[in-house]
Amino acid sequence: MEANGSKTKQHSGQGMAGPTNPMVTPLLTDLYQFTMAYAYWKAGKHQERAVFDLYFRKNPFGGEYTVFAGLEECVRFVANYKLSEDEIDFIKKNLPVSCEDGFLKYLRGIDCSDVEVYAIPEGSVVFPKVVQLLETPFVNLINFASLVSTNAARHRFVAGKSKTLLEFGLRRAQGPDGGMGASKYCYIGGFDATSNVAAGRLFGIPLRGTHSHAFVSSYMSLDEIVDKSLRRKDGSSTCKDFVSLVQRWLSKIQLSNSLCGSFAETNQSELAAFTSYALAFPDSFLALVDTYDVMRSGIPNFCAVALALSDLGYKAIGIRLDSGDLAYLSCEVRKFFCSIEKEFALPGFGKMTITASNDLNEETLDALNKQGHEVDSYGIGTYLVTCYAQAALGVVFKLVEINNQPRIKLSEDVSKVSIPCKKRIYRLYGKEGYPLVDIMTGENEPSPKVGERILCRHPFQESKRAYVVPQHVEELLRCYCAGSSNKKREALPPLKEIRERCINQLEQMRPDHMRRLNPTPYKVSVSAKLYDFIHFLWLNEAPVGELQ
Repeated sequence: MEANGSKTKQHSGQGMAGPTNPMVTPLLTDLYQFTMAYAYWKAGKHQERAVFDLYFRKNPFGGEYTVFAGLEECVRFVANYKLSEDEIDFIKKNLPVSCEDGFLKYLRGIDCSDVEVYAIPEGSVVFPKVVQLLETPFVNLINFASLVSTNAARHRFVAGKSKTLLEFGLRRAQGPDGGMGASKYCYIGGFDATSNVAAGRLFGIPLRGTHSHAFVSSYMSLDEIVDKSLRRKDGSSTCKDFVSLVQRWLSKIQLSNSLCGSFAETNQSELAAFTSYALAFPDSFLALVDTYDVMRSGIPNFCAVALALSDLGYKAIGIRLDSGDLAYLSCEVRKFFCSIEKEFALPGFGKMTITASNDLNEETLDALNKQGHEVDSYGIGTYLVTCYAQAALGVVFKLVEINNQPRIKLSEDVSKVSIPCKKRIYRLYGKEGYPLVDIMTGENEPSPKVGERILCRHPFQESKRAYVVPQHVEELLRCYCAGSSNKKREALPPLKEIRERCINQLEQMRPDHMRRLNPTPYKVSVSAKLYDFIHFLWLNEAPVGELQ
């Protein structure tokens, strides 16, 4: 990000809507951002042009990749940045009384019309080291978004392409903001739908949901069903007593040769609940079958209702398992469905959807794969939206240039040493089409070229270096806020396009970078020229000790 603090142009919002969350205002920052801003203003440094890098140091969840998300919210924040009088009054009350009123006048006029933002497109796969009033909101908006998108992508990778992934985390999320953000960024990371109605409306994410155990246990008997009629799907006639049709099918199942002895009497209150739900939603009947007993009650009751619906031209969707041994139960349910299909000559009945939920996470999905299962769809909540395995991504925001002078932040911990100056970033691809390495160069260095050998160096470890002959070169940084420059600004893509980018980029990655256990680290490098400059500046800035 590049900014000139001296500009105080009239605020226009660039015709762009503000951030999704109304709490994302200029006050969504740490107090020290305003105290530093005052110190800059007092020293006359507020007119200096600065470049900051926003990046993270380590991939989350023990993996070797991260999905970048949150860019759109940052761009909307920048485009609409303006302090109100109430906000300025609040700042005044919380700054020392020695602060001059001239600073408040400066705040009244400031906006972000001169801020330039260059970023990798949202939904891209990124790696460590690659990306003063904007620092905290930017870090805040990107940290959780990228973390939960990555968590979702990891769940997608373990589940496999063929499975449907449903985000069911709203009730367990860290408040409304966490719930809304999780729904959006899980969708970017590869989930197919959400149970969050507000997120569906706001972001256009497909909605999925059925019923809870409470719905099942709220029924006592079939006598509670008052309106028993159901019109055939083609509208040709009406079944006057759907309940009796269901009961007849249950009797047929009990007497069938292939299912004889698998169950006796089912729970009639559960049958009443399923029947009532089917009457309400005959085209989308999916039942939660573990309220009482899955195989002795839930599945036979579901099949009786599904068969009755089939008689009237409807097709049930399937069932949800929310407890028990999911691998074993899913296999037993599939066998039961297949027996029904064979016994009553109903093509497709054996392929009905089996959805599993119940505190699922990466490890559970992996275990199910190893055990063997028949689950088609997963409803995942707590561990997904809370990012239970890792609390934060660890995004940082560092000054790398001021008034065209490169700056470096040093540390005894080499991983915390920043990479100075304004940079360009390229992704180099090999013969097999996989990305080989990301390379950072100085802003004015020539771009890597296809077929030309280039030396890629680790930023800090002298012995780690390799020549690469790229078969394809992709420049990663694009301009999303042009500020006062004449550069063309990238349009913000729709959410579905961001999701597709994420899925496509993950499919391009080499399998050993993606695996859950001991993944191969992806190489992030610098050019030889930038390597030499980093270490020149490092030696120039580091104080020399003296031995006594």
